[in-house]
Amino acid sequence: AEVESDILRRVRTLLRELDGHHPACQCDRGMLRWTLHKKIDQNPSNSSVLVRILVKELERAERADFRHYIIPLLHTLMYTLIKAPCIPEELYGRVYDFCKKLLTLPKPFCTIGLDYATRLKVERTAPGTLYQRMVISEQNLKSDPYPYQEKIFIFADPELLSEAICNALLTDTEAAQVSQSPRACMCHVIAHAVQAALGEGCDLGGLKGRLQDMPTSEVEHWFQQVVMAVECAGSEGSTARGQHTARLEEIYRALLNSSQAGNALLGGLQDTPLPNPTISFHLWTEENQLWKELVLFIRPLSQSCEPDCLSQDLDNFEIQDIISDCECCEQTRFSVLSTDSGIERDLPVAVEEPSAPCGAETEQSRLHRRGGIKKKPSPLESVAFLQAGCSSPGVKPPVKLQKRSGIPQDAAAPLQRLHTARIVLLGDDRILGRLAQAYHSLRKRETRRVFLTPRLNLQFYYIPVVAGQPNTLAVVDHPSSGHEELCEVAGYLGRADPWYESNINTLCHMIPKLATMPPSPSKHLVTDLFITDVIAYYVRMGVQPVCFQVYAVKIFFNDPAQEPAEDVFLTELCTQGQDSISHRELSVTKKKTTLDGPGIDLTVTYRKVVVSDRERELEMSLRSTGLVMKAIPSQEAEDLECLNVTITEIIRTSNLSGRSFSAVANRLKTRNITIRSTEQRPFTVRLDKDSRRTYRNVISLEVSPCLEPSYCLQKTRTMKFSLHETEDVGLVKYMPKSLLLPINTFAGVMQ
Repeated sequence: AEVESDILRRVRTLLRELDGHHPACQCDRGMLRWTLHKKIDQNPSNSSVLVRILVKELERAERADFRHYIIPLLHTLMYTLIKAPCIPEELYGRVYDFCKKLLTLPKPFCTIGLDYATRLKVERTAPGTLYQRMVISEQNLKSDPYPYQEKIFIFADPELLSEAICNALLTDTEAAQVSQSPRACMCHVIAHAVQAALGEGCDLGGLKGRLQDMPTSEVEHWFQQVVMAVECAGSEGSTARGQHTARLEEIYRALLNSSQAGNALLGGLQDTPLPNPTISFHLWTEENQLWKELVLFIRPLSQSCEPDCLSQDLDNFEIQDIISDCECCEQTRFSVLSTDSGIERDLPVAVEEPSAPCGAETEQSRLHRRGGIKKKPSPLESVAFLQAGCSSPGVKPPVKLQKRSGIPQDAAAPLQRLHTARIVLLGDDRILGRLAQAYHSLRKRETRRVFLTPRLNLQFYYIPVVAGQPNTLAVVDHPSSGHEELCEVAGYLGRADPWYESNINTLCHMIPKLATMPPSPSKHLVTDLFITDVIAYYVRMGVQPVCFQVYAVKIFFNDPAQEPAEDVFLTELCTQGQDSISHRELSVTKKKTTLDGPGIDLTVTYRKVVVSDRERELEMSLRSTGLVMKAIPSQEAEDLECLNVTITEIIRTSNLSGRSFSAVANRLKTRNITIRSTEQRPFTVRLDKDSRRTYRNVISLEVSPCLEPSYCLQKTRTMKFSLHETEDVGLVKYMPKSLLLPINTFAGVMQ
């Protein structure tokens, strides 16, 4: 009763934090969930107690219509079930029934409920399946029944984060991998599967000791046996529960001989740790670094190349060569010019051999053509992979591939995505701007020549980090900016998903504090356990994306010989006159000697966004000192696919004391806008709050939603055959039109 009361108190404190009642000690913010799970890890027998309490709280939240409690409680519950040594069947049933009830609610509740109900159905049949699959994929263990692989890539910009923070994160990620050998992970899988199936009826201590004394080859053999037993039971359905238990008991008795298994001292449930996932830390210093790391994850060149040549090989890398190697095409390819007209009567007359066989064999040796028309390869086949790679919530499902005669079904089937790359970005909005650039470049590369898309499942995560003492670049970009100004995306995600706000946004200032703590025995322990565990929890449970519109900008310069520049941005575009003072320094009543006042004359053409979604094109001329386009709304209820433009307009007034000028904020909403300097006076453009992405001597710019490169390619192909067609026809109308950057959270956008 005392243990149950303590756990219930911790859960209720967790819920109060979701309501905005933060703990009295600010250092506990963001650590309540972590301390709750750590308490259960110390005493695994309390897992069932926590699950029972969480189920009761879920049922209470449903009755009281406290929907903002449901998803945090459900994630906490599922994470406990994955790590728990053994859970009674009755609790599995209650959780499964609750998940089915969520199917009647709107998104994201029904989406998460369906996902967890599907997992629980397998877990009830074969206990330990979720733990086993997670360890196999995260540790890249070889297993034919479950061949999936995952890896976490942490990217940090060294110009945005201090050297101390980067070194601390690198040290912690490396330390988390030291004690995790493939052999140890296989032992964990075996021990957890046996205990999950047999419960307290097994001697887990004796089993672990027996595995410790075995050679690695035998451990791998029994690991494959356990994986096969669990996966087979999970695929056969609920009727296989008894057979699964019997099979695991058979493996258990084989590992410990029958006498040892019968005389084993049962010491209750014991904890089998869940290993940290495979994490690699990268300082983002090159433009193509993200693409290179993904290619190396799919096909490690280090296995066949010297380390010194690795970078040079990637720089001169041709995707077609990789595709040929991956398909094991070792034969030399030759280009052959065909002189065949396709007409049967134009075929050369075959010279019959004297000893050639007659009859049916002669007929079979001759080339025959059946009647019909020449058919080009279906465009569906060439674009299917592109559709899969750019699919996002709300997009129409891709057209089903048609099976063509003469092509084996296996050959026509798309490649299976066995690899999952989880990209974690650390920093502020500026690193997300770089991510938008890299993602757009990757999509264009995949449109030209597909390689990663059919093989790789790409997931993006974002952890805001703002150093207490900003570096030089931060001062240059935003001299008086705070956390809210540099972390608008994190603020939006926190408002849309309270669980993200509670667990991830709290790391914004906690990571710099932990990184700069003086060396002490406890310091390394805290950072190793807390930071790594929270990142692992985020990437494991945060699978609901929030899709942000990427905007394209075309920039024209005052030098006619200079080619226009094309770029993309995610959060903000800011312009300012090169030879004008800042609008902050502009006095409302200050007299000017010039006729027009500060700023430059601009012509603004835009499509006004109205409630009916009918766009009207408007044009206005004004004098301005600058403008700001923000793509991230200040409220989660606002449209994410809309730009909020604020133009600082200079208004000239005349009175008895002379002329005076005032600055007025002119606001508008649009998706497409063109800015042109009427008098050809240049101005500067800065993208995503990053001074490194500043363009000078600009006289005009065009901003519009960035189109998905695969859509543009297929649209171009379609226009060749229907020049007068303005609407999307054929395959194009089933493809996503805009390029959206998905960032995973725990709930997506709460309705």
